[in-house]
Amino acid sequence: MSLKKDIDELVSKGIISAETADKIQVYYREKEEHSPNRILIAFGILGAILVGLGIILIIAYNWDELPRITKTILAFLPLAIGQSLCMYVLFTKKESITWRESCSAFLFFSVAATISLISQIYHIQGNLSSFLLTWMLLCFPLIYLMNSSITSLLYIAGITFYACESGYWTFPHSESYYYWVLILAVLPHYYFLFKGKPTSNFLIFHNWLLPLSLIISLGIIAKDQEELVFIAYMNLFAILYLIGSFNYFRQQQLRNNGFMVLGSIGTIVILLITSFNWFWQDLQQETFHWNEIVVSPEFIAVILLTIVSGILVFISWKKKSLAQYKPMEGIFILFILIYLIGVNSFVAVFLINVLILLLAIWVIREGATRDHLGILNYGLLIISALVICRFFDTDLSFILRGVLFVLVGSGFFVANYWMVKKRRSHED
Repeated sequence: MSLKKDIDELVSKGIISAETADKIQVYYREKEEHSPNRILIAFGILGAILVGLGIILIIAYNWDELPRITKTILAFLPLAIGQSLCMYVLFTKKESITWRESCSAFLFFSVAATISLISQIYHIQGNLSSFLLTWMLLCFPLIYLMNSSITSLLYIAGITFYACESGYWTFPHSESYYYWVLILAVLPHYYFLFKGKPTSNFLIFHNWLLPLSLIISLGIIAKDQEELVFIAYMNLFAILYLIGSFNYFRQQQLRNNGFMVLGSIGTIVILLITSFNWFWQDLQQETFHWNEIVVSPEFIAVILLTIVSGILVFISWKKKSLAQYKPMEGIFILFILIYLIGVNSFVAVFLINVLILLLAIWVIREGATRDHLGILNYGLLIISALVICRFFDTDLSFILRGVLFVLVGSGFFVANYWMVKKRRSHED
């Protein structure tokens, strides 16, 4: 039933007064007027992007037959249209999220089109990295001038692509370090979005894209001391998980908490990689020179990330009792200690495997305590992944390997059956 019918029924049965009913209707009417139409925003952004692409395709159809001056005018046409629309929005439609986001998205891609066309017309030399950097720098002011979250998301995606292009695919290029300045520049917008619109879908997208961008781009620091990157990544995942444990994120559904999900999965992935013998064999064959290590970007990253993760752990744990501590939050400390042991001893392999197993048991217990099937199965998946890794890394017989898989599969069935049965008994 509709809200109005529900309210009328409550009034007719004497549950609420007519005056209270009027106040409720006024509240929801004002709420609807001030709440943005999410579908309209989405289609507005999509429409702006498609219109921009359509203009480019129309121009491209007869491009080769046009004189240079005409090409130049047409190259600046999408940019001029986009800037005009944004000016119109700033002066007349500033409060409209649909107009603001749509026009910002159109101008964002218009900048790329104009740069590309002018470079092609006048044969301006350059590479993809410089193009991406120029594009992102020119579009960055849009985030704050238009208060545009879609531009912020596109910008984060763009600088991540830039970091990959300059730091991975055309390695080595020190210019990829500009990424860290570029990502810091967008954090104020994320903060304002976090404080002003805590339930916004744009904020949820940022909660996933920001940590994902950091995870993808951290590897660009790797040069001569690549082994230290594993510690850097473990610290980064700890930071993400700790951020995801803040009060605001804990109140959100798990699917909206990209920081915690990515931090947890990333931690498990690093542990699984380092659970193989070959990792520690390669590590022990390396020759470490302390005077080279301390000035390496990998070591500097490790120190900075360790300090940040340590501060977050202190802030998190000082408010909790011992029973409330979560192993996932402080596992980076144990990993660093095991890493230092592993430089000289293969006992690190055993310690990592035990650590993964204990972590999986804790996750399963957490899922059972919170009556959350997703968390419970996540713990079982960790054990399954550990068994699969040992399947390829040990000389166990096929019979014993088969028995292990049967036990893990049975564990999935028994745990889920027990959880469902427990829920039904509570409902009855």
